[in-house]
Amino acid sequence: MRVRVKVCGITRMEDALAAAELGVEALGFNFAPESPRCISLATARAICDALPPQVDRVAVVVNPTPDSRIRVAREAGVNQFQFHGEESPEECAASPLPWFKAFRIGPDFALDALERYDAPEHLLDAFHRSARGGTGDLADWSVAAQAARRFRIILAGGLDAENILAAVEAVRPVAVDVNSGVESAPGVKDHALLAQFIARLADGGYR
Repeated sequence: MRVRVKVCGITRMEDALAAAELGVEALGFNFAPESPRCISLATARAICDALPPQVDRVAVVVNPTPDSRIRVAREAGVNQFQFHGEESPEECAASPLPWFKAFRIGPDFALDALERYDAPEHLLDAFHRSARGGTGDLADWSVAAQAARRFRIILAGGLDAENILAAVEAVRPVAVDVNSGVESAPGVKDHALLAQFIARLADGGYR
């Protein structure tokens, strides 16, 4: 079973190229102004233009207006949207690019919420009262495992080289999303930690 890897919170060219060299399948670019990893459209475009074509370039947006969605799609060089706010199914369906929806899950999360969004995959992240991601908190793996039996799941939330094998074995996602677990500071990826993360997946037979 191969598990795809998405590295989120990319802000620097050198980090993006290192991830691509390690075989990462997707990179996430955060356009939420409140995020410490927020990136400009111009910087994202420069990085995206330098990536090999097989790497997906994902725009992470939070409750974007229709105009801002169009601007990101046109100017940032991305080819997918990750909706990470309270976007309705109708708002997501109006995306100018392929998309998936992120959900912050806790023990009481209702899996039926995923059925309302007609996307090929769903991202499950840790629930946090004041932050939308990149907190280092773990998602509820038991809830994520239930979801993975019904849907194609991208698992996020506090993943790192130390816990990634346990997470994959507990949840059985089709992909994982790593951010703070391979950073030395917000938006600054540690290439050694990222290589270790990929190596652990390979050692477990997931790459």
